[in-house]
Amino acid sequence: MIQLKSKRELDKMRVAGRHVAEVLKELARMAQPGVETRAIDQEARSQIRRRGLTSSFLGYGPGGAPPFPAVICISINEEIVHGIPGGRKLRQGDLLKLDFGVIFEGFHGDSAVTLPVGPIPEEAEHLMETTRRSLYAGIEQMRAGRRLGDVGHAVQEAVEAEGLSVVRDFVGHGIGRQLHEPPQLPNFGRAGRGQRLKPGMVLAIEPMVNVGGYEIQLKSDGWTAVTADGSRSSHFEHTVAITESGPEILTRAPAPN
Repeated sequence: MIQLKSKRELDKMRVAGRHVAEVLKELARMAQPGVETRAIDQEARSQIRRRGLTSSFLGYGPGGAPPFPAVICISINEEIVHGIPGGRKLRQGDLLKLDFGVIFEGFHGDSAVTLPVGPIPEEAEHLMETTRRSLYAGIEQMRAGRRLGDVGHAVQEAVEAEGLSVVRDFVGHGIGRQLHEPPQLPNFGRAGRGQRLKPGMVLAIEPMVNVGGYEIQLKSDGWTAVTADGSRSSHFEHTVAITESGPEILTRAPAPN
């Protein structure tokens, strides 16, 4: 059942979302050649402790998957999502994806960004910017009275117009007291179809876009998903509340000081 959030619950989700945005902004500074991905996870853990929060990801293991061993998913180049931090060092030209979530007073916030590590190839820049635009094309449709299919169609249309493909195996989701709640929010679909959006719904919209085909493979760690053809992938995500006055992005990056 879809849980509509009260004003008090939305206030807590705004705080969770703000923390997520602030931490991701700090972690983005680490997108430098030579940085080990485990160092990014360590900094994320430190930020969580300092802020008195709880990780949304650490120990998460749905559907028989092994418990996730980190507080952040770090995926590089052909890795689509759910990459596990470790000893891998970032290299110039990498496309780095950070997916991060925290819990504040029982409510989750969830967001993801794609970052260039130094100068990146033109193809990778095009992929990253198209994915970002598709995210906001979907958010524009997240208005009371519209349908989930309107959102997915807007994302898919923005991506395929640029000759890229939308991953089908992973979708957006409702979010609140649980990291993943109903409904599912595909990044593809037909306009005018699906659940009608209502004020109080909160959804995590997260396009994952590939240069090549949309097919995926799962690595032996049980978590890391990669493109089946080895092409690069990009991922952006925001937690968004449906309100009477339009979509409210709860994980929007804070304005520069």
